[in-house]
Amino acid sequence: MGTVSLKVGDGTARFKRASVCSSAVNLLMLFSVIITNIFAFYAFTYHPTKLHHNHNPKSIALISEKVSLILREIHSSQKKLAQMEKEILGYESIDLSRPNTANELKEFLAHHELPLGKDSRTGITEMMASVGHSCEKSMDLLSQYMSYKVNGPCPDDWSLGQKLILRGCEPLPRRRCFAKSVPKVDLQPFPVSIWKNVSEKSFSWSGLGCKNLSCLNSKKLNKDCTGCFNIVNGYETQIYVKAKGKNDFLIDDVLAMGNGGTRVGFDMGGGSGTFAARMAERNVTMVTATLNSDAPFNEFIAARGLFPLYLSLDHRFPFYDNVFDLVHVANGLDVEGRPEKLEFFMFDIDRILRAGGLFWVDNFHFYNDEKRRALTRLIERFGYKKLKWVVGEKINSSAKSEVYLSAVLQKPVRV
Repeated sequence: MGTVSLKVGDGTARFKRASVCSSAVNLLMLFSVIITNIFAFYAFTYHPTKLHHNHNPKSIALISEKVSLILREIHSSQKKLAQMEKEILGYESIDLSRPNTANELKEFLAHHELPLGKDSRTGITEMMASVGHSCEKSMDLLSQYMSYKVNGPCPDDWSLGQKLILRGCEPLPRRRCFAKSVPKVDLQPFPVSIWKNVSEKSFSWSGLGCKNLSCLNSKKLNKDCTGCFNIVNGYETQIYVKAKGKNDFLIDDVLAMGNGGTRVGFDMGGGSGTFAARMAERNVTMVTATLNSDAPFNEFIAARGLFPLYLSLDHRFPFYDNVFDLVHVANGLDVEGRPEKLEFFMFDIDRILRAGGLFWVDNFHFYNDEKRRALTRLIERFGYKKLKWVVGEKINSSAKSEVYLSAVLQKPVRV
């Protein structure tokens, strides 16, 4: 795979134009097979006339040499074909020979042989680091991220790391430096911590436009977070327990649909963690996936005694199959790009949700009818049972009507 092996299979490799070029790859492979078989047929059916009479050692040596040459040509052709396939599919390896590549990046990505040789259980002979394939497209930023003093303090560059993640460079390489420590002031015991603010000094505000919670609460940070850091007397104290419209499902009603079998769930784009907080009050453990987009979401969620997961929704979910009783998503379904990207996202949700588990789509905004039809058709392909399905309108701040979907779907048992 070039100078570095990438961990393909956890979502870190991304391919482009695969559907367009798959036929070309198949033709190349077919052509290679035909050529190599012709060479092999020639080698093993070639019998010089003199050989039948007196088994000349020179003739045997000549044939052996030709067979070896053909085998070398086959091996070379296979390597060239593999390289051509990578180029056609858009898959490349990280070139560490380019100038200005940080030494720490080279050290991290170097292969390390196992001290006792081949592992009998896994079959591997060396340890290989995992790094996102798309990091190749941001090598300047990646080298900047990996430029630091070993055993010293890490640069205050979390925003640089997040920029790489948003460009598909995920997972990021590990570093050998000490992350900046922010003293956590006024932390409360659980469950008091769920609805108790901590000191603003407990959060890192570097790289953010706002430097306090009041500033954050005065802004619409994203579609799922308007004033969401006000957990004392704001709307966050009512969400999921009091409905403002027909699209707002109550958390107790949804849990009742799970027949008491909801114990652990996954929340995507969970704002300041209020959904997980409401679930925690009902003895349901939630993992909340979020980045720190314009606000210290991860630190705030953790300060409430909840479990944040610093992960973009483009990454393959780092969970085993069929482990969650409930998956909650709001505008995380707003996946831009080709329809196949949304399909990959939905199949990954289906993978981690157990049979009989609940998939809660919470106030997803349809920008147009085409998007609504596409998502509806995709959901129907999975064969989920529609326990509740509401399409309703809301008036936005510009006095325009917007269409939203809220639904609770139950995953079927598949053989």
